[in-house]
Amino acid sequence: MNSPTLKVVENLADIPAADWDALTEGDPFLSHAYFYALQESGCATAQFGWRAQFITLWRDEHLLGAMPLYLKMNSYGEHVFDFAWADAYRQNGLRYYPKLVCTVPFTPVSGARLLAAPGTDEYKVRRLLLGYALQFAKDTGVSSLHCLFLNEADAQLAQAHGMMLRQDVQFHWHNPGYKDFDEFLAALGRDKRKRIRQERRKVQEAGIELQCVIGERATREQWDFFASCYAHTRQTHHSPPALNDDFFQRIGVAIPQHTLLVIASREGRMIASALNIVTKNVLYGRSWGTFEFHSGLHFETCFYLAIEFCIAHGIKTFEGGAGGEHKLARGFLPVSTRSAHWLAHPQFAREVEDYLQRESDAIEEYVGELNERSPFKRE
Repeated sequence: MNSPTLKVVENLADIPAADWDALTEGDPFLSHAYFYALQESGCATAQFGWRAQFITLWRDEHLLGAMPLYLKMNSYGEHVFDFAWADAYRQNGLRYYPKLVCTVPFTPVSGARLLAAPGTDEYKVRRLLLGYALQFAKDTGVSSLHCLFLNEADAQLAQAHGMMLRQDVQFHWHNPGYKDFDEFLAALGRDKRKRIRQERRKVQEAGIELQCVIGERATREQWDFFASCYAHTRQTHHSPPALNDDFFQRIGVAIPQHTLLVIASREGRMIASALNIVTKNVLYGRSWGTFEFHSGLHFETCFYLAIEFCIAHGIKTFEGGAGGEHKLARGFLPVSTRSAHWLAHPQFAREVEDYLQRESDAIEEYVGELNERSPFKRE
């Protein structure tokens, strides 16, 4: 039997979709369609600082494993912030970019990053992929390698390879089996329950109607509207370029079974929209936008309709996306996320390692404080 061969792939079209998807266990964010949409829409391309360097492991024509890796010329779209590290390099006359980043662009969702085909020695495949990525980083002379939003297994493997772990916090909503939204509210403390009801009432009093649209039923007009909302809101907040209309249209066609649009209308006009990605057990809040400000509209569009959808469909977890301590008061609880980092420069590596330890201690304390402020009734 031939020994496996490692290849760096710059164009996802060179990998058959079925072969790639066999590695992903049905995760829509890791699907060939999702990465291909990022590539073909121009969102994750060299123009915006993303150059695909996907590491793949083959035996003859059979794909054994893969690692989504990018050569990055900036730190936008990663949601694990290392701008201060880049500034420290620059102030010392060193180049931080290019760097290598293993991630799903613009997608702060934890999951597998070292992908192995079923029926293989999965641990060996994952170890080969990570080992080659580290060697690739050294051979190409980049400043660093970063693996973002790792699941626990990949985080442990990265640590075993000498990478430094970094911790962060997201807020997730959990469904123990609520029969309806009122039962969820009843589990909250009185002040939190009252606040949510007030927010929802303000939206109703403004004459705003909302609907959930499953991907297969979403029209081109609805996707166009969502994309325009998203672009308008990012422009209003002077955010850097990210996802575009072509990307949203592509995933709407390619993975409609995993998409859910929430659309808000007022006086017969659509005014706001949110996009969620859905699996059997998890709903992921991804992006939103609005053309009008109304008190409570953001929470209704992005949180409360999604929670109602989860309850109605028996979905166990709602991941609300990156950041947002305001989610705590609305029934979301803190959850740790992990990334792993290797820096080529020995002195900077030591300094970053010390910083990450202090940051981790602070985050552990922060999570403890958040849990003390749980919005749920105390037994």
